[in-house]
Amino acid sequence: MSEYDGRQFVGIDLHRRRTVIVRQGESGEQLGSSRIVNDPLALAAEIGKAGPSPEVVLEATYGWYWAADVLAEAGARVHLAHPLGIKGFAARRVKNDLRDAADLADLLRMNRLPEAWIAPPEIRELRELVRHRAKLVAVRSGFKAGVHAVLAKQGLHIAVSDLFGPRGRAELARVALDSAYRARVNAYCRLIESLDREIELAAGWIAARLATHPGYRAIQQIPGVGPTWAAVFVAEIGDVTRFASARHLCSWAGLTPRHRESDTTVHRGPITKQGATLVRWAAVEAVQKLPPTAGWLVSTREQIAARRGRNIAKVAVARKLLILVYYGLRDGHIRALHNASAA
Repeated sequence: MSEYDGRQFVGIDLHRRRTVIVRQGESGEQLGSSRIVNDPLALAAEIGKAGPSPEVVLEATYGWYWAADVLAEAGARVHLAHPLGIKGFAARRVKNDLRDAADLADLLRMNRLPEAWIAPPEIRELRELVRHRAKLVAVRSGFKAGVHAVLAKQGLHIAVSDLFGPRGRAELARVALDSAYRARVNAYCRLIESLDREIELAAGWIAARLATHPGYRAIQQIPGVGPTWAAVFVAEIGDVTRFASARHLCSWAGLTPRHRESDTTVHRGPITKQGATLVRWAAVEAVQKLPPTAGWLVSTREQIAARRGRNIAKVAVARKLLILVYYGLRDGHIRALHNASAA
């Protein structure tokens, strides 16, 4: 235990193999520093030197989950530094791990730390499953594109609506390909079949975890939002009450326009795209799959498209859709849909 009686502020520069820890007092004086090999027991022992309930900050960097859990179990109040808010570290003349950890502690001590939300373990597990499924789908899409590329090299086009459905697979097996191209297509098809099974398995895990989630069921009432997009929204957003309003959620998802202002000069540009990539992607994809019966969402998209173009219209309606998601997750139902249908 430390002999210092006041509250301590601890900055942690976490890396893949080693971690640097700097302890400061309430006036900014350095009380100690250490470098440890990443190990839960070593980290718990070092944080024990900071006394009871220290304020601890680490950056949201590669593999931070285990460190945040160890610190919380050791009684620390854990803060997660947002990477976008501490870019200035790289501009220093001297940049090393000790300075980075000390600067994190300084920002926390002065109440100027840009913080990210620390999701609880159950939300992090759900995110892992959702992101795992999304990664598998992306890899499968790459292999499907590879099959189309091989057919193009042979000057072939198979006239089916779904090349990887039962009829498309049968046609693909019969088509005449040179030996090297046939070997490549067969390999891609085997990999796609394997990924299909893994994706279905992951979808089952996700559905089982969300079976009793009221917000998950509520947001599926939104046109274009099925089980897959709903799972993305629930997992990535987590506790929706951490956002003061639906507009804050849209900003966090990177769906709000850039705004740069200085004196009398104001620049407004395209959306920031700084935030939750999966949430932004899911919202835009859902808007593109709106059924014709989607009411005011479709009419709004078409009106904006006529004035500003389809890309701007998709983003604008994705923002409106995300507002509906906010209220669906917060309240367990979405009144705007009922009002629109009644009208």
